[in-house]
Amino acid sequence: MSKLRFAFLVLAIGYSGSAAAQATDQRGACKADYDKYCAGTLPGGGRVVACLNKQQHQLSDACKQVLASRKK
Repeated sequence: MSKLRFAFLVLAIGYSGSAAAQATDQRGACKADYDKYCAGTLPGGGRVVACLNKQQHQLSDACKQVLASRKK
């Protein structure tokens, strides 16, 4: 394997790992709020985010920050 291919592979794996870790952190920030306000909402199609946005004024600060960062 060439050095260029190896570097690209390492970069791709590192990026996907950090993206997955960020998504996990974001879900963790809103898990309690999801359980409290949106437990009956099925994931997919933006339904969970829409449900959480409807409860915006009652959410934890961490979850509010996650939702705000998704809008940017």
